[in-house]
Amino acid sequence: MKKNLIKFQFSKNKSINSISRFMLSGIFLISFFYVTPMFINFAEKNFNHKEFTNNSKNLLLKKLNTNGLIEEDISGEVDEMDLLYDILEENNSEINLVRYTTSEINSLFKEVNYNLKDVRENKLVKPIDIGLLPNEINDISSSKKKKDMFIKIILPLIVKENTKIRIDRKRLFTILNKSSNTDIEKKWLEKKFKQYGVRQNDFSSLKVRMDEIPASLAIAQAAKETGWGTSRFARKGNALFGQWTWSGEGLKPKEADKGETHKVMKFNSLQLSVRAYLRNLNTHKSYINLRKARSELRSNDKPLDSIVLSKHLDKYAETGNQYIEVLQKIINQNKLKDFDEARLLPSSKDLESLI
Repeated sequence: MKKNLIKFQFSKNKSINSISRFMLSGIFLISFFYVTPMFINFAEKNFNHKEFTNNSKNLLLKKLNTNGLIEEDISGEVDEMDLLYDILEENNSEINLVRYTTSEINSLFKEVNYNLKDVRENKLVKPIDIGLLPNEINDISSSKKKKDMFIKIILPLIVKENTKIRIDRKRLFTILNKSSNTDIEKKWLEKKFKQYGVRQNDFSSLKVRMDEIPASLAIAQAAKETGWGTSRFARKGNALFGQWTWSGEGLKPKEADKGETHKVMKFNSLQLSVRAYLRNLNTHKSYINLRKARSELRSNDKPLDSIVLSKHLDKYAETGNQYIEVLQKIINQNKLKDFDEARLLPSSKDLESLI
């Protein structure tokens, strides 16, 4: 009897111990699954979270509230290889572009119903990408037809590059409106700082430089620099804007003095020439007043006015103020401002990407 009692007591104690261990295990498991997610969340935020704090938003707002304008810093040294990296990389690659005749280009325009009258009215541009000017453009006897062909060729290219800048600018503002940014956004910013020749985290200067150039101003400068597409530089080097270079590929001006070593920069396509032109106006110190005037227009919610901006292009050519007068005359006589609000219709490739 005593033996059985001891056995029962042992079994009872064993059962109590088992229940205790079971309860403790349950409490431990519940605590583990409750605390672990909290710890992981804490660790991600404090140790492994791939974000950086963006103080630029407050700095930007402070500058805006102080004087309504954002000044850019031009004190830092600019690496031209960084500025033109994407352009030079594409310019050095082998591309096979077809040089169409004026007759073939006119047929293409007619086939897709592309005419400037519709563009002026509807503000929509056909996504036609012609990489090279026709050699026969110089043979077009009618001044109006020559100008129309030149504008129809380069307008889609200008609108396309401006659209890219507009998208980048919108992304920049989105980033500035966030309290923190991801690694992808941070890498994108680092790339743009180099591309626009500004110091790291100098968001004010980046905002001033990353902006569009009115299509009317770009067309006028291309017309002036190339004689509406008839110059040797335009036909042989796709150089629409007469940009100089002291290194790399280029065409030597025939009228250059013996001591001058500069060349006119060559491009693989007209598109690259347009991109380099916009990058030049958006980064070179000679055009800081143009960018300042553009920033003032933005601050006052006014459209970008090509006549206003052209006043700050006296350093673009040796003729100075006379050059400005010529540009303004081209803009007004040809009613080029009609194209400033033009937008590019999506191409078949763009539409395919949506399917």
